[in-house]
Amino acid sequence: MNPSKYDLAVAYRIYPKVSSHLPPIFNTDKYKLAELCLKSFKKSLTGLKVKMWVLLDNCPPAYEKLFTDLWPAEDLILVRFPGVGDATTFRNQVKILMEQTDAETVYLAEDDYFYLPDQFHLAVNFLKQNPEAHFISPYDHPDIHNTELHRLQPRTKMFDGLRWNSCCSTTHTFLTKRTTLAECQGVFLANYGGISPDLAKWLALTKKRVFNPCVFAKWAFTNRFWAGSIFYAWYFCWRQILFGNRYTLWIPQPSMANHMVAGMEAAGIDWKNAFEGKAVKFQSCN
Repeated sequence: MNPSKYDLAVAYRIYPKVSSHLPPIFNTDKYKLAELCLKSFKKSLTGLKVKMWVLLDNCPPAYEKLFTDLWPAEDLILVRFPGVGDATTFRNQVKILMEQTDAETVYLAEDDYFYLPDQFHLAVNFLKQNPEAHFISPYDHPDIHNTELHRLQPRTKMFDGLRWNSCCSTTHTFLTKRTTLAECQGVFLANYGGISPDLAKWLALTKKRVFNPCVFAKWAFTNRFWAGSIFYAWYFCWRQILFGNRYTLWIPQPSMANHMVAGMEAAGIDWKNAFEGKAVKFQSCN
């Protein structure tokens, strides 16, 4: 198939249970949360031709209908799993998007992200127009601005009216190119002892925080998650850290999406109004 037929290839993972990190809305009803997030994603994709793979992990038929109601059959592929968990479905996302030839720009999506309308093309444009940008998260993580892990001097670019900042990590929801994903498959497809540690992967790829033994020793006592992520990065990805390319990860400000975890809302946006479909005001990036 002609690679230019689609602007974007998406592999979207969905699971029918609410995360232990409770969302700010529908925190006992995953179906309604998934519906809200998916419809917001569709509205954000205005102007883009999208091929969608949906990885349904032990989902009842109602979840499939969410997608078949929104996407034409020729642009949609449903892939069903019997409750295999996030590590397995994530690796399948990577394999699908590496092997497809419908689009060079690819997006790995989790089901608990809410998107602002008509925004996603800005991330696609930034990726295409900035060769030094390898990965993009659509979510301006609040912890990037207020935790020691991220207390690094970012690179900053103004593009399409947004301030884009480099950072050292995100979740497993990100935009990249198919060729970049293939280059990094050793990091993304590693087993990691059966878990799926997103921070460890990003530290290995961005090479942030992994060369400072003093920081590791400090965090071994003060933040074992950060220290453990550095350990996992070295244990499973030492070849990438020592010999691989250094990759950059970028986030927009203001945010164009929100990870649905209560207390972790991106700054500068009235998300309650956004969830209700009301107009939101964006903070200035001048």
